Amino acid sequence: MPIPKIPMATCLWFDKNAEEAARFYATTFPNSHVTAVHKSPADYPNGTAGDVLTVDFTVLGQPFVGLNGGPECIFNQAVSFQVFTDTQEETDRYWDAIVNNGGQAIACSWCKDKFGLSWQIVPRVLIEAMTGADKPAAKRVMEAMMEMVKIDIAKIEAARRG
Repeated sequence: MPIPKIPMATCLWFDKNAEEAARFYATTFPNSHVTAVHKSPADYPNGTAGDVLTVDFTVLGQPFVGLNGGPECIFNQAVSFQVFTDTQEETDRYWDAIVNNGGQAIACSWCKDKFGLSWQIVPRVLIEAMTGADKPAAKRVMEAMMEMVKIDIAKIEAARRG
């Protein structure tokens, strides 16, 4: 199989469940799919010949490689994926898919999927309000966000208005 003609792909280290993760992301987010599943041609430290070694997949149009590297390396919140949303329905759909399928709610738009990968499901209105020219509104919005786990767009808009 030829190497994809993309300038870069992020490699994510999984513990034997890269294919499961890729398929979950492909069913959760639009413009997402599993491109290829590659089996190892030889034994390796955490597997044997014929095991799934890598999975090429796309999430929201971004290319990734999932590596079944084993339990040595785990995800942490130093790296997370921000997904920007336009509506509460979209926010709820992504958040619920991650949290209700073995994931964990954290705080302030952050959640973690069952594979340990951290996500931020962020309505665009939140970013617009916090980075806008109206500094008192930005302060109110930030204070409102700090009280939330999943972002509530109606509450963000109310805080913005004062």
